[in-house]
Amino acid sequence: MNEYRRSPRKAAFVTIPVTNKMTGEVMGRVGNLSADGMLMVCDNPVVDGALFQLGFELTNGQGRPQAIDVGAQEMWVEAANVPGQYWAGFHFIDIAENDLEAIESWLGNLGD
Repeated sequence: MNEYRRSPRKAAFVTIPVTNKMTGEVMGRVGNLSADGMLMVCDNPVVDGALFQLGFELTNGQGRPQAIDVGAQEMWVEAANVPGQYWAGFHFIDIAENDLEAIESWLGNLGD
């Protein structure tokens, strides 16, 4: 299979809630994640091209949760196979170096 994305992605096999940092509300959960973006599964459609400040937690190498904050832009949204759910693609436009390192560490072996 050919991979056309800029960065390989890793599926989230556990529920990782994603919070809109401006409203404090959970927008959805991580479907898959890369160093420069993510697929989020949402209960509501996302405004096309909208900018967000998002937060989520990843388990670090020591097994502890680490808070990640990113500025992200919605790139696309479509209805999922489950009624009332949507898939939305986000591109990270602002991320602190330590948060990027945490994501890259979480990605680790993409075969996992």
